[in-house]
Amino acid sequence: MAKLKVLIVPVTPFQQNCSLVVDEDTKQAAVVDPGGDLERIREAIKQSGVMVERIILTHGHIDHAGGAAALAEVLQVPVEGPHIGDKSFLDNLPARGAAFGIFDARVVTPDRWLSEGDQVTVGGLTFSVIEAPGHSPGSVVLFNAENKFALMGDVLFQNSIGRTDLPGGNHDTLLNSIREKILPLGDDVSFLPGHGAASRIGIERLKNPFLQD
Repeated sequence: MAKLKVLIVPVTPFQQNCSLVVDEDTKQAAVVDPGGDLERIREAIKQSGVMVERIILTHGHIDHAGGAAALAEVLQVPVEGPHIGDKSFLDNLPARGAAFGIFDARVVTPDRWLSEGDQVTVGGLTFSVIEAPGHSPGSVVLFNAENKFALMGDVLFQNSIGRTDLPGGNHDTLLNSIREKILPLGDDVSFLPGHGAASRIGIERLKNPFLQD
């Protein structure tokens, strides 16, 4: 079994959990959701001694995708994800960034859009793609069954769920995604959300106030 390591690099004023997902055996890695603060991300790559193969986006919001184009150019790696449902967000990143005082965001054109059932590899690690709309139309979750670990984006958080008051958001759709796509992954699955602390699906099933009705 490929050994998984995840290094968190908080970025942007939103303290988004950009992460380095690493195959410990090969030191191959992916950068997930590089929303900005590229020097911080590049320093983390240097300090960890990994070789980045690709950039992965869980969805198209500015705090997750704002730095993806520039980082892909510097590292000379492809961008994979999210689902094409978030294309309009990626096309409008410069304007969205400027609205939040982030002036270096660039349009992102993924090398590969992701859909339900696709797989993304990081060294010897394989992540299955789960479409999980609601927070945004094109949100995806990436699940590594071997290590019982998911990259959750802004779908599910510790004691909360993703915002649905942004353009393209829908509360009922999000809850349906969580109940039909995420909870069935299993109570022993750990996950890293886009903001805040990691958690386990079983804990959220029992204690998350949004999942108790």
